[in-house]
Amino acid sequence: MIPLKDNVPTRIKPIITTSIIFVNILIFLWQRFSLTSVESKNIYKYYGLVPHDFFMAFTGKYELLPYNVLTVFTSMFLHGGFIHLGGNMLYLWIFGNNIEDSMGHGRFIFFYICSGIAAALFQLLYDPSSVVPMIGASGAVSGILGAYLLLFPHARIKTLIFIFIFIKVVELPAVVLLTIWFFIQLLFSQGEGVAWYAHIGGFIFGLITIKIFAMKSPAKRRST
Repeated sequence: MIPLKDNVPTRIKPIITTSIIFVNILIFLWQRFSLTSVESKNIYKYYGLVPHDFFMAFTGKYELLPYNVLTVFTSMFLHGGFIHLGGNMLYLWIFGNNIEDSMGHGRFIFFYICSGIAAALFQLLYDPSSVVPMIGASGAVSGILGAYLLLFPHARIKTLIFIFIFIKVVELPAVVLLTIWFFIQLLFSQGEGVAWYAHIGGFIFGLITIKIFAMKSPAKRRST
């Protein structure tokens, strides 16, 4: 399922959402077209979040502590390919503007970063010995999805659905789409190659903290 558009209007321009998308795209294009293949891989190595190195910094190599803590943040702006980047930015654009609208620009950027940190911690605790760099905005975006589910459960999401060889566009309630999304993360959580627990952790963080961050009740807003 690929979400295309929701029907919840916004009252403010999504300046932070747009800026985050722009920065992610800019970094990806710079990495892809300005660096050699070896240099690009080194970006993942040095600025991705490596669980093993992160915990080593806390247990012995204290001089590396500031650097490894910083990778929790830098890893949120790195992506492994066009599909990885495109999927994350699509979800951020569709759902992020309404969450930014619910809490304002300043709170939103803080919420976004906190979601990414919470997501990273979930994955770190699940697989602390991994030496594979964690990269991507999906943990932070998952926090936005959790927040959206709680604030706008009855919003209608225009969604592209693939069923074998058939492709169809349908409107799904947000509660259906996002609940299915979450259970997919749980279903594949033991799989390799994707930080599934980062998605789960970010989503849970968004669910339980959105009422703290949101400044106005979505019940007073009308979907069109």
